[in-house]
Amino acid sequence: MQPTITAFATSPDRGQGLARDMRVRWALEELGLAYDVRLLSFAEMKEPAHRALHPFGQIPTYEDGDLVLFESGAIILHLAELYPGLLPPDGNARMRAIMWMFAALNTVEPPIVERSLAWVLEREQPWYAQRLVMLDERVRRRLGELSARLGDGPWLEGSFSAADLLMVSVLLRLKRSGIVDEFPLLAAYVARATARPAYQRAFAAQLAVFQNA
Repeated sequence: MQPTITAFATSPDRGQGLARDMRVRWALEELGLAYDVRLLSFAEMKEPAHRALHPFGQIPTYEDGDLVLFESGAIILHLAELYPGLLPPDGNARMRAIMWMFAALNTVEPPIVERSLAWVLEREQPWYAQRLVMLDERVRRRLGELSARLGDGPWLEGSFSAADLLMVSVLLRLKRSGIVDEFPLLAAYVARATARPAYQRAFAAQLAVFQNA
């Protein structure tokens, strides 16, 4: 039996690849694993059947036999530890890659998500323009630090890993803003990652959902 993940039946980004099931799809494609997808409406996500899998009524979830997981980072870490290919074999390098997975979700993503939510919830408010300046500065500070650490290297920890998968997934949330393009090393980093065949397959699979909706 192959694992099943849940995903939006419809999504606000209309197939831009930003919904968090995309991260899990990408990891599964990198590992060459077949999987099923169960599509959920926003209403179905809040029903008891789905909340039994995800207490916060969100996506994605991952079901594989008796194992049920939620949170995209946890799912990807599980897959990376279960199958070779998404974490370095060396113990120290492996832990550094895991460290960068946490950094992507806990350090880099929060100011980016805060910026996105401000546009959704506050853009009609008189203070929005001033607040956006502050939010953009926070994002640029993080990107500058990340760019300095990445340098001219192709990936965060040797070869491509789950750390890069998550970090690039986070950076893609800024695509419309153009901020990543201000950091050429990061722009090239994102381009390298999204050119990977596994990413392209995952993106095409997610996009097909919205094209057929």
